Amino acid sequence: QVQLVESGGGLVQPGGSLRLSCAASGSIFSIYNMGWYRQGPGSQRELVAAITRGGGTDYADIVKGRFTISRDNAKNMVYLQMNSLKPEDTAVYYCNANRDTLTTKYDYWGQGTQVTVSS
Repeated sequence: QVQLVESGGGLVQPGGSLRLSCAASGSIFSIYNMGWYRQGPGSQRELVAAITRGGGTDYADIVKGRFTISRDNAKNMVYLQMNSLKPEDTAVYYCNANRDTLTTKYDYWGQGTQVTVSS
């Protein structure tokens, strides 16, 4: 089991920045791939950024060049630095931990943190 707690959301003006944090506990953090997802009003949950247990990263096209995902295995933390925020980035942001074995898929979610981009 992995417990995930997000923090760092809030209200920011267009063009501003926020840094989301996700604290993980309950298992060996370093063996999990991590991701940030978001769900806007009336929208489906979508992948924003992902980082593998080896440190490889991937981003949705709509955030490339603006968002950066990182992890600190020593602190059991994953971060999402969001720059040049736009109103369309408004959503609830969720932290995800996942890994697959030969027989089992593990998938854990945090409770989400609200990000609102508005003037």
